[in-house]
Amino acid sequence: MNIQIFTTGGTFDKVYYDALSDFKIGDPMAPQILQEAGVTFDFQVESLLKKDSLELTDEDRALIREKVAACPAKHILITHGTDTMTNTAEVLKDIPGKVILFTGAMQPARMRLTDAPFNLGVAIGALQCLPDGIYVAMSGRIFEAGKVKKNRAAGRFEASAD
Repeated sequence: MNIQIFTTGGTFDKVYYDALSDFKIGDPMAPQILQEAGVTFDFQVESLLKKDSLELTDEDRALIREKVAACPAKHILITHGTDTMTNTAEVLKDIPGKVILFTGAMQPARMRLTDAPFNLGVAIGALQCLPDGIYVAMSGRIFEAGKVKKNRAAGRFEASAD
């Protein structure tokens, strides 16, 4: 199994500097998490962007789409900020012949209390089992793109009403 990981920034890779929540997007955390887990599959990581997802533009989403469509790998994982990952998933919805899975974190991977490693693990496991399509792995569940929403008040993702 070979997995291509594209990172776009978001909370997953944030680094906080002070009590006023000043932050920047740091280096991708996915490789470190996977190395610490001792995975035995091949993966490559390419950082496409280092932005909070609320700052992503149509041009940024076009870049993500271009990279995913051109990627020779069938299994693609995208770490993305949780606020707009469903928007970006919609932009990729007609890319055929690939399993594309988005994941993120509600707390940065660098923090002690974070959902990042769990979400990454769920995403990697699902990526190996799912049929072609676009998915979101958050809150311990796998959702089809277009059928999921972020519930800010509850701090989780859940199925959206169709």
